[in-house]
Amino acid sequence: MAGHSKWSKIKRQKAAEDKAKGRLFSKLGREIAVAAREGGGDPDFNPRLRTAIDTAKAENMPAANIDRAIRRGTGDLPGASYEEAIYEGYGPGGAALYIECVTDNTNRTVAELRHLIDKAGGNLGTAGSVAWMFERKGQIYVDAARYDEESLLEAVLGAGAEDLETDDGTHVVTTPVQDFHTVQDALHARGIEIQRAELAMIPASTMPVTGGEAGRLVRLVSDIEDHDDVMNLYTNFEVDDAVLEALGTE
Repeated sequence: MAGHSKWSKIKRQKAAEDKAKGRLFSKLGREIAVAAREGGGDPDFNPRLRTAIDTAKAENMPAANIDRAIRRGTGDLPGASYEEAIYEGYGPGGAALYIECVTDNTNRTVAELRHLIDKAGGNLGTAGSVAWMFERKGQIYVDAARYDEESLLEAVLGAGAEDLETDDGTHVVTTPVQDFHTVQDALHARGIEIQRAELAMIPASTMPVTGGEAGRLVRLVSDIEDHDDVMNLYTNFEVDDAVLEALGTE
């Protein structure tokens, strides 16, 4: 599958670290609140909220936290008012950066991201400057240790899945946006548990980044993902295993 790079492994490792620090629950809560505000608090009639709740449950987020996030989104509880923001730019080596944020202060967020990117030798671009390099797709993650590829294929192909790839112990099912929830329903109907599901920006192609630029880029991406307002970061780079190992990311 084009664009499914080694960075996916790093992202899973970082998600585990974020969970240990409590940062992950905060980000999941923001996504739930925004989804509830935009489409209402009933997940049966709000697909985005249903996906956000499923993701939170898969990360063992307490039900009380999920309920509070929904109520904040619908206005039943007081709290910060969050909005979505997308920033685009280039990192070292010319790698594209597509950054999805949920923030209560866009001026603060863009200033802090610009500082991180400029410091690494990249630059923050205008809207649309890198979006054309990506395509929105559904991605559904399933534990490969629990479910074999054949069973998974039987469940998803008829429901509209485009691709299935197994990477580092995880099956990754890719779908068109319009079939994202249909494929999830097909998995649920077969009793297959979903680890995580998201609408992701998949690069049409990837580019190699080497040498010192690779090191600066990996550190920049890590810093961006650590930012409290950043929900998702999508890139189009590939780096050698040796670079990742040297930076302690493997």
